Amino acid sequence: MPSVRLFWRVFWLNTLVGTVATILLMIGPWTVSVPIRLTEALVLLAGLASLLTANAVLLRWGLAPLERLTRLMNTVDLLRPGQRLPVTGSREIATLINTFNQMLQRLETERSASSARALSAQEDERRRIARELHDEIGQSLTALLLDIKRLTDRAPEPLREELRCAQETTRHCLDEVRRVARRLRPDVLEDLGLASALAALTAQFDTHTTMRVRRRLHPDLPRLSPQVELVIYRIAQEALTNAARHSGATAVELDLSPADASGDGGVVLRVDDDGKGINGAPEGAGIQGMRERALLVGGTLHLQTRPEGGTRLTLHVPAAQTPADPPSAESVLTGPATGQDRSVRPRPGEETR
Repeated sequence: MPSVRLFWRVFWLNTLVGTVATILLMIGPWTVSVPIRLTEALVLLAGLASLLTANAVLLRWGLAPLERLTRLMNTVDLLRPGQRLPVTGSREIATLINTFNQMLQRLETERSASSARALSAQEDERRRIARELHDEIGQSLTALLLDIKRLTDRAPEPLREELRCAQETTRHCLDEVRRVARRLRPDVLEDLGLASALAALTAQFDTHTTMRVRRRLHPDLPRLSPQVELVIYRIAQEALTNAARHSGATAVELDLSPADASGDGGVVLRVDDDGKGINGAPEGAGIQGMRERALLVGGTLHLQTRPEGGTRLTLHVPAAQTPADPPSAESVLTGPATGQDRSVRPRPGEETR
C-alpha cells in the first residue's frame, strides 16, 4: 500500500469526521428553534463532543508512530545499543523514523570508536604509570630500604629501634607501590592468562579488604582473545572495587563459566555481593565505563538487585567475540597480538576463597 503524506492523512481524517456529522444532520430528526431551546442546545453540545472525540481518536491513531518515536527519543541510551523503531506510518513519518534509526546507528558506531580510542589511551597511560612506579619509585624505595638496613647495622643501639621503624615504613611503601603497579598493569594476565589473573585479583581483595571473596572458574572455558580477556578482567576489577567501596558487602562471589544456557558458546562473568543493592541509584562513571568496555567486545552487561539482597553483575560475551584470532579492535586495547594461547585452566571444580 503506497504511503500517504501526513498532510493528506490528517485532512482525510477530518473530512471523514465532518462528512459523518453532516450525514447525521441530514437524515436525523434534528430541528433548531429560534430562539434555541435548552434541549436542542444540549443535543448540539453532545453532537459537538462526539465529533471532537471521534476526531481525537482518529488523529491519535494517525499520529501514533510519532508518539512512539518521541518515547524512544526520550529514553534511548547509546550504552544499550540496538534500540530501533519499525518504519511505519505516513511517508513523512516513515522517513523521519528511518532517518532517526540511521542516526542511532551512526552514533553507536562513532561512540564505540571513540570509546575504543579513549580506553586505548587509558590502558597506555596505565602501563606508563605502572612502568614508572616500578622503574623509578620502586627502585628508589628499594635503594632507600638497603641504605636504612646498612645504617641500622652500624647505628648505636638507641637509634636502631627508630631505624627499624623507618625500615618497616619504607618496606610497606614499597609493597604499596608494587600493589598499585599490579592493579594498573596486570602482568599476570599477560603472562599466565585470565584464570590466573582473576585468581590473583580475588585473593588480593580477600586479603586487603574486609570482604570474603569466593571464586568459581570453570575448567572448560573457550579460548579467548587478549582483548576479551582484558575486558573481562577490568570489569571484574571494577565490580569488586565497587562492592568494597560502595555496597557495604561482607561477601562477594565471582563466577566465570561458559554461556551454556544461551547456547552460543560464549562466556558469562557473574559477580554477586550481599551489600545494600542498587535501589534505583543513578549509574556512575564506573558502571558506564564497564558498559563501554562490554560494547567493545559485543557483550552485554546487566546490573540488578538480588531477591535475597545485594547486587548481581552479569557480563555476557557471545562466541562471535571469542575467536582464536582476535578481532580488529584488538589493536585498540592491547596492541599487536602474539598469536599465543595464554589461558591457564584452573583445576577441575576449583572453588576457593
